[in-house]
Amino acid sequence: MAEAEPRRRARGGGGAARRAARTAVSFETARFIERRVPNYEILDEEALELIEANADLVLEEIGVNFVNNPEALKLWKEAGADVEGERVRIPRGLARKLCQTAPSRFTQVARNPERNVEIGGKSLVLAPVYGPPFVRDAEGRRYATMEDFRKFVKLGYMSKWLHHSGGTVCEPTDVPVNKRHFDMLHAHMTLSDKPFMGSVTEPSRAQDSVDMCKILFGEDFVQDNTVMTSLININSPLTFDDVMMGALEVYAKNNQACIISPFIVGGAMAPVSVAGTLTQVLAEVMAGIAYSQLLRPGAPVIFGAFVTSIDMNSGAPTFGTPEASQILYGAGQLARRMGLPFRSGGGLCGSKLPDAQSAYETAHTLNAALLGGVNFMLHACGWLEGGLVSSFEKFVLDADQLGVLHRLAAGIALDENAQALDAIREVGPGGHYLGCAHTQANFKDSFWRSDVLDYRPFETWFEAGAQDSFALASARVEKLLGDYQAPPLDQGISEALDAFIARRKASMPDALT
Repeated sequence: MAEAEPRRRARGGGGAARRAARTAVSFETARFIERRVPNYEILDEEALELIEANADLVLEEIGVNFVNNPEALKLWKEAGADVEGERVRIPRGLARKLCQTAPSRFTQVARNPERNVEIGGKSLVLAPVYGPPFVRDAEGRRYATMEDFRKFVKLGYMSKWLHHSGGTVCEPTDVPVNKRHFDMLHAHMTLSDKPFMGSVTEPSRAQDSVDMCKILFGEDFVQDNTVMTSLININSPLTFDDVMMGALEVYAKNNQACIISPFIVGGAMAPVSVAGTLTQVLAEVMAGIAYSQLLRPGAPVIFGAFVTSIDMNSGAPTFGTPEASQILYGAGQLARRMGLPFRSGGGLCGSKLPDAQSAYETAHTLNAALLGGVNFMLHACGWLEGGLVSSFEKFVLDADQLGVLHRLAAGIALDENAQALDAIREVGPGGHYLGCAHTQANFKDSFWRSDVLDYRPFETWFEAGAQDSFALASARVEKLLGDYQAPPLDQGISEALDAFIARRKASMPDALT
């Protein structure tokens, strides 16, 4: 019966059918971005060589600390580094040579093969916010719960322009710290079929992540394929702690990808200058990636750079600043010269609300990430308050705007249809293009259109309740969650995951760390 309805002549004609199509439930996910636009290169050859030489000098003369990790110190010494206590000084050129075995591009496999992503080259993969302990919704700001986490995973699954389910989209505080990773991974594995990230808060939790993936994908498959990407933050300046390195060791040995990423607030964890910060970023990343290759040559990695500046009056981190964009552009060039995938960017802002400040700051970082050659963008949507808050409304506003990046990255078509000479001939001087054949054939796809923002005239908007963007986003959140349908999962796999989680949780008491 449904197929017969479009044949009826309802009031509004084809407009009613088009409106119905726009509001129908859809689970479409856009393919990861393949850029057809050039990268912006802010540094010339002389500047790049200077920063690279200075990074080598830092590793050789100053060195880095690998704390509480005697096995790492042993590996470094065997590789030719000078090890004194926990300080590792790496001879000039050694770190760069070790990094050469890391792949320049790899595939992260999703449980739905149509959602697989390619990371590296000209690709751009978009993943949501990561890490905030608080959430904000229409009711206000509060600590995050596991139910909030599940809602964010559902929103990510329903969002067309997001390619990746992410990791800790918020930190659920109603589940013990040592057990919440089970529930978070279970949500990613069952509520979405997009790729996801593993736990890094303790090495045994990284191993749990690998073991759960073996249930989901099969043990042999996990050893031969990358099914997780995980965030390994360097404790800047120049320190590699045992917790993060322990997680890195688990993932590298199991062929799972790691983002090796300094966590830098300029002026606090790195110099205030752009060149000085880039030097430290490069030194830290080279040391971290080199270590991953000591563990398993060929282990997939991503050159990470999370950098923001600091407000010198309050000490608070600031986002969307020109200096942060300059560092992003420069770090992208350094990553490409090493032949490595690059992570940076995101919908970063310091605003407390999804307001004008958050929009300005987010737009600056999103555009810089597109032009700077980012391959994996964490925090692409939902980030508020310097990363303390995951916002439902900002999640859908940001996720909607990611469609702009897809359109910009596609470049400008120059085929016969795009040249539109027939349209120009048909309309001629003094005419209009609204009814010409070319417009009729192309109007549905010619212009990007938001699924959240309001384009109606004032009178229509006012009569409909005069909703601002926050109200529109709240309605969008409600609609997406209402439309959500879980992707199918083999019952045997689902039961095996449940049994594994129950067994592991029962094996340990609740803990706060």
